[in-house]
Amino acid sequence: MIHFSFEVPNAGSPWRDTWDRAFQVNPATINEMDLCYKYFGVTVDLAVDEVGIISSEGHVTLVDLSLSLCHALSLLSAGEDTAIGFTEDDEVIRLHREDGLVKITSSKHQWQVSVEREELVGSFVNFLRDAHACLTTNIPGLADNPVVQRFSPEFLDSIPGK
Repeated sequence: MIHFSFEVPNAGSPWRDTWDRAFQVNPATINEMDLCYKYFGVTVDLAVDEVGIISSEGHVTLVDLSLSLCHALSLLSAGEDTAIGFTEDDEVIRLHREDGLVKITSSKHQWQVSVEREELVGSFVNFLRDAHACLTTNIPGLADNPVVQRFSPEFLDSIPGK
């Protein structure tokens, strides 16, 4: 079983500033580097069979993680191995295909879990849909941002084999 979710910081959290500062600029024109480093910090929880893959103890930027997931989703759907990386962390989550399963390992931790490819792909798609909806609902101008459009529902629907 996979649990994959994120949480937007509450008002008063220093990470909330990463959301609020988007109202000070035209969100449609924020470039990829700024989206990956400066905006939309969230806590993320990804667990497979109760093994913590990504812990909610730290913060990541939602767009950076979403872009990494999009890339991984495309490769998994094409039958290839892939990885998930993080801009602010040197950990790499490796995803290795084996007979309809995906073996998940970490560059920093000793755990290893396997999950059905379809279940993992489905959880990535749901996470990306939720991330896109959250971003574009909270900051409507992001719907016109070409970086955010890279994980729009229309893009997700176009991925073959998902």
